[in-house]
Amino acid sequence: MRAVIRPAGRDPDQALLARARRVLGLQTAAAITLSLLVVGALAVVVVGRGQRSAAEAQVRQTAATEEDVIDPPPGTWIFELTADGTVGGTKAPPAGFPDRAALTRVRAGGRAEMAAENGYLTYTRRRSKATVQVVTSMRTQQQEQRRLILAGGLAELIGLLLAAGSAVLLSRRATAPLGEALARQRQFVADASHELRTPLTQLHTRAQLLARELRAGAGAADIATDVDQLVVGTRQLGEVVEDLLLSSQASRRPDGLTRVDLGTVAAAVVAAEQSRSRDRGVELTLAPSGPAMVNGREPALRRVLTALVDNALSHTPADGHVTIALDPATEPRWITVVVRDDGSGFDDPADAERLFARFARGGHGDQRRFGLGLALAREVVAGHGGTITASGGPGRGAAFTVRLPAAPGAQAGEHG
Repeated sequence: MRAVIRPAGRDPDQALLARARRVLGLQTAAAITLSLLVVGALAVVVVGRGQRSAAEAQVRQTAATEEDVIDPPPGTWIFELTADGTVGGTKAPPAGFPDRAALTRVRAGGRAEMAAENGYLTYTRRRSKATVQVVTSMRTQQQEQRRLILAGGLAELIGLLLAAGSAVLLSRRATAPLGEALARQRQFVADASHELRTPLTQLHTRAQLLARELRAGAGAADIATDVDQLVVGTRQLGEVVEDLLLSSQASRRPDGLTRVDLGTVAAAVVAAEQSRSRDRGVELTLAPSGPAMVNGREPALRRVLTALVDNALSHTPADGHVTIALDPATEPRWITVVVRDDGSGFDDPADAERLFARFARGGHGDQRRFGLGLALAREVVAGHGGTITASGGPGRGAAFTVRLPAAPGAQAGEHG
């Protein structure tokens, strides 16, 4: 029986893509984090300089206008060095103030001085007959800077989390085309291997028959027939190679479509597979029918029927039967082709759809690979605007039905 289908293992290329996504994600997150750090540092520097400039402007204004040295603005202390050398000013000043050395220097030189030390900003200048020194606390500004740094750190942490999420999203989007390209490459290799296997097997079989007839001293007519079949096989092999990249894109290449008689194609497939069917003891027949014209690519459609016949012969025991039947008249707008066998059938009718999955494997201990040829057949049929379905049951054989749009003008009456 055709076994239940299980998906194959993970593609190794996916592991490489996952690693590339991680590396790209880390690099992107690091770049965003570094940018946030630079922006945060610049903000702290700009705010700090702004606070310093504002404080300097305030002490200059206070030194120029404030006369009350006993009760100055909050957080500010004012001292005066008079002409007789005495120093007076605000009571309870911070430790180390007033700065008598600065007062003496400014009194002697006349040039104002601005200094910042231990959290205080000091401005000393001469004013009329006295030298004035204004001291203001920078602790408020420093507290604001610390709050800014704390807020910046929290924002950096949140930004880091957002950067990580954005990096994952961006890395997935960035590597998606690469993943698609790798998948297409592996798919092409698998498709090429599968598509070339059948014509190569046919050529090998015909070459063996020809060698056997030559050793047996067969007549020239028999040898000529086998040579003709060998020539046909090599031509078909070349068509397979030429059409590998086009078979699943027929609907997007209308310029490559021609009128094809599926009856003629089916007859050629039956003739090509007769040697194999005889070797397996299976009767392969084509039910009589009239012309069945469709628009398509003949090599691609021939491979569809070849894949279906190959699948049927593989699952039909000796003394079994495989039949190809065309129905060009039942539905005027459609051509129907049915490949039917009386072989093992399906374990479960629901498995019929999964037979068309790529790279599937059998279940219940059956490790054979299934579905690649049928998957390619479905792609070609879909590219021609048609459908392909499977039906059957355990031990009751299987039937694969292909429906393709009839060529314009190929009405039921033309089929005779």
